[in-house]
Amino acid sequence: MHTDAMTADVLGTDYETRTLPLGGGDLSATLVRRRAQPATRGAVLYVHGFADYFFQKHVAEHFTARGFDFYALDLRAYGRSLKAGQTANFVTDLAEHFEEVDAAVRVVREEDGHQHLVVMGHSTGGLITSLWAHERRSDGLFDALVLNSPWLDLAEPWITRTVGTALIRGVGRIAPKLVLKKGLGPVYGQSIHSDHHGEWDFDTTWKPIEAFPVLAGWLRAIRRGHALVHRGLDVSVPVLVLRSARSHLHARSWTPEAMGADTVLDVEHMQRWAPKIGRRVTVVQVENGLHDLFLSAEPVRNRALAEIDEFLDSI
Repeated sequence: MHTDAMTADVLGTDYETRTLPLGGGDLSATLVRRRAQPATRGAVLYVHGFADYFFQKHVAEHFTARGFDFYALDLRAYGRSLKAGQTANFVTDLAEHFEEVDAAVRVVREEDGHQHLVVMGHSTGGLITSLWAHERRSDGLFDALVLNSPWLDLAEPWITRTVGTALIRGVGRIAPKLVLKKGLGPVYGQSIHSDHHGEWDFDTTWKPIEAFPVLAGWLRAIRRGHALVHRGLDVSVPVLVLRSARSHLHARSWTPEAMGADTVLDVEHMQRWAPKIGRRVTVVQVENGLHDLFLSAEPVRNRALAEIDEFLDSI
């Protein structure tokens, strides 16, 4: 990566960012990099979830200490990439995000010279990276896919997942920016932010406590992505799926129970659909895990990271 293209990052010393211009007006994504000393094992590329951006320095430090250069991608209209006047976190087709994943991979492989690459996705990023990995399965670009609580189905009752999805398809096409929900509620955000019950300090303009509004065109894109997973993908590299041991869904207010469960997605959906992603899929449940397992209590997140280490050592 050319040094003149890099700027200091909000995370401070040892973190650099690069803007990745995208087609279509003022769109861009942002690539964050932390170097290993030295990078003996290749690179990790991390993709965040909905209403999210990369701030998990301890994850970058974990992998750089193990000989991986660490990269994180803030997708278009997310986090560092969100510009004034843009609709936050909005696309009408998840394949739009393949452009920035491709751009990041080009930097990692062609400019920084890495031959070995692990792609890692959390939540919506887990869905996007799974779909991308399927589309790029014959290109030899990556060696493993690691998914942290991937979003593989709607965490709603059966009637919403079926009849509701049919309605979303129509509404999302006709009125893509119609607000379906004003946010995701406060429980998860309060479980992780240090101003509430968590231990993490993050920018709430980029990652609001109650998330961003859920728009019809975006949810239509998500459900189309889910349908592709349910029909079956063909990711050829080894895949590790990490999930919490249980979910605690639809709570209107925070309770201590939220500190040991996935309060955003249904972990049984992950268990059901993960084998559809590829030929060699390993699913590991992490007791007392939060939705982002890396933001769980220290013993829990260390267990999740140790599972990834063991997986990467085995391939």
